[in-house]
Parts: sequence; structure tokens; C-alpha cells
Amino acid sequence: MNSALPKVCIIGAGPAGLAMARACVVMGLSYDQYDAHSDVGGLWDIKQQGSPMYDSAHFISSKTMSGFDGLPMPEQYPDYPSHQQILQYIHAFADQWQLRDKISFQTKVVDIEKLQDDSWQVKLSTGESKNYLAVVCATGSNWFPRLPKFAGEFSGEIRHSSTYRSPDEFKGKRVMVIGAGNSGVDIACDAATHADKAFLSVRRGYHFVPKHICGVPTDVFAASGPQLPLWMQRMVLGGLLRFYVGDITRLGLPKADHKLLESHPILNTQVLYYMQHGDLIAKPDVERLEGRSVLFKDGSREELDMILLATGYNQVQPYARDYFRYEGGRPNMYLQLFSREHKNLLAPSFIETNSGAFKLFDLMAFAIANHLNDQLQGKPQAKWLAEMIQRDEPDLTGGIDFVKSDRHAAYFDSKTWQNYLKKIYRTMGWTLPTEHPAVLQQAATTARSASLAHSG
Repeated sequence: MNSALPKVCIIGAGPAGLAMARACVVMGLSYDQYDAHSDVGGLWDIKQQGSPMYDSAHFISSKTMSGFDGLPMPEQYPDYPSHQQILQYIHAFADQWQLRDKISFQTKVVDIEKLQDDSWQVKLSTGESKNYLAVVCATGSNWFPRLPKFAGEFSGEIRHSSTYRSPDEFKGKRVMVIGAGNSGVDIACDAATHADKAFLSVRRGYHFVPKHICGVPTDVFAASGPQLPLWMQRMVLGGLLRFYVGDITRLGLPKADHKLLESHPILNTQVLYYMQHGDLIAKPDVERLEGRSVLFKDGSREELDMILLATGYNQVQPYARDYFRYEGGRPNMYLQLFSREHKNLLAPSFIETNSGAFKLFDLMAFAIANHLNDQLQGKPQAKWLAEMIQRDEPDLTGGIDFVKSDRHAAYFDSKTWQNYLKKIYRTMGWTLPTEHPAVLQQAATTARSASLAHSG
């Protein structure tokens, strides 16, 4: 391969893509970066076509436990920032590291092809084709809606939540949201305050966790205490939920069909508030659709104007052909990062875990950059990790028996995953992002600038 060519192709300029670009800058790796949109931000930019953002969307993890290494979220941000604030923060990170100049905006990657020498040919929407040592797929996981099939037909409006933007869309309508993920319950709360009648249909039971415990964000509360064994975590959290939340079955919701922590957490109790006041009505799974009527599995029936499907997303990437091995609509990779089948096919943005993602993106990005740097320098560590990618089968569940669903097909416990990847860092002789001199120096510079700006 021509050594003058850029070594890394980064697809996407959202949080994962920017973390990857920063890691390349710090490690001195040449790269090109492409994004189909007009600016950085990825799905957090509500103006971009296909973004799943909506007006009331907020970060699901707290500002304290989130953010890129070297750039804490602003102190003046609320505990759970809005999508507008997250986008501003992403822009600040791109500006801090001067990443925009290297990004080709409004340029899609339409195809990638693995060549005989294990390098990659990347075809762009401009008609150009370029060769790279590695392809980093950082296009995010919430672009391709998952659409369930129902018996019968609905003559009203039915669409996926990815098309939803404003609660004004619910005015004057009888609305049902299907799906109790974090977006689903958020949108159901919007429907409760704006629709003529609002329903939330769920097919299974969940544990609803408040966003604050003892006045602090729940993730901060969990991190600030002693590190308890799993059984004790469940005992303590279960007691707190019984105190804060109570018995949700009295609201018409099914009892959780799994133990605490075995499913992606539903961090929302506002939805229960609206059910307690009759502004939102819980319904079971749908049996069939009949014109404007919906028949439920408990035999009840409702007349509706709109059904909004908050039924999640598939993590498919059309430009990657069939290079990824999918399970449950999720690519199955080593540490959810390295393709086992194809050398230097990497994907740091297809993660499903029980924590915020931004700091995980940093760990992933620097792991990729270090591994590629080891290859280019002919270090033995490159071969060591290549062998691990092929053979290592770590248990990343942290002892948690996650529910058997498509979403959890490649799910991992965040703390277990971080500890394992940090162990690899130590084995390979890499420096953690939080300890890298360039990151620390830039963080100090940013802190001084912020201090001066605040005092002025």
C-alpha cells in the first residue's frame, strides 16, 4: 500500500467519529473523515435528515458521568442536558481539537471493499474511490428504524418514532405509543400533556428507575457509593425503587419479567406520574389492528388516530455490505469494537450497555489508534491483539443474565467491559486517554481558557 495515502478512513462525525479523529490526532495517524451531513453532531443534530431527536429529548446519563476525556460538560448545564446542549458540547469538542477542517461534509461513503492485501477501498458519493489501511464505522446505531408487523391494518396514522419531532403533532388526537424504551416513555409523556387521549402499549414488564436518588443523579449516586456485589446492588436498588416508585402493576403496567439490571434501564418515573393522574393509560401488547380500532391481548379495544412505534433500531450499515456478522440486528464483534472476520474493520459506535457512551468512545478510539499505530511500527503487540481478536471470548456480562432479546444480543456490562479493555491497554503498553500527555495538556489549556472567560 502506498505509504503516502491516509491510513484511516473515519465514517461519521458524531460523538464516536470525533473521538476517533481526536485519537488519530493525538497518535499522529493520518486520516480522512466523511459525514453525510453539513456539520458535526450526528444524530444529536435535530436538523439533520434522519435524526431521531425530538424537541423534549434529553441526555439519559448525567453530565457528571458523561463527556469526552479532557472536556467536562459545562458546570452550568443541568443534571440531564437537552439535545441542544449536547450538540453545543459536541461542537465545542470539535473546536477544541480543530477537527472540522479534516472532515468532508455532505459526502457519503456508499461502499467499502476489502482488497487482497487486507486494505480497504472506500467509494464516496462524489464518485471517488480511495484506499485505506483501516475503516472505522462511526455512523451510530439509531438511523434504521425497526418496524414490527401486526395482524390486520390500521386506517389512521402509523409511523416510527424516528419521524417524531414536536408534541404539537399530538394535538386533537387519540394517540398510542408502542414501546417502553427511554425514547418511548419520553414521547408518551409528551402525548400525555398534548393529546386528547394518550396510551402506552408495552409487551413486557420493566423496572422504572428515577433520574435522581437522594437529590443527585442516579448514576452519580451509584458511582459514589461502595462497589457492591451484584446481589447486594439488587437488594439496595430494589429497596430504593420500592420506596421511590412502589408497585407499578396498580397503574396497569405488567410486573417486570426479569431481575433488576438484567435489561437496559428505563430512567424515567415521570411516565408513572402521568399514569397516576390518568393522563396516560397503560395498555398491553397489540393483538390486531382493525381500521381505527386496536384490539389488545387482554381483550380490550381502543379507537385511535395515531400510533407511534418507539420500537428501536437496527444497527445495519448498508455501505459495509455483509462484512459485519449480525445478531439481533447488531454486529457481533470483539469487545463490540474489532471485527473478528475482517482485519481493520472497526466500529466504535454500535454499543449497547448500561452506562453513558461518550467516555467509552474515548477508550475505543484510543484502542483502535494504538493498535493501528502498532501495526504501522511493526510492534509485536499488533500480532498479540490480532490473535486475541480471533480467539479471545471474554465474559463481559459482569455476572448479569441479560434478557434474551435482540437489543441485548451483544449487550455488555459497562464496568466489566471497561476493566477488560483497560487490562488490554496495560498488556499492550498503551496509555489510557485520561493519562495521555496531549489530552491532559489540552484539558488544562481548556480549563484556563474557561476560567478566564468566566472571570471576564
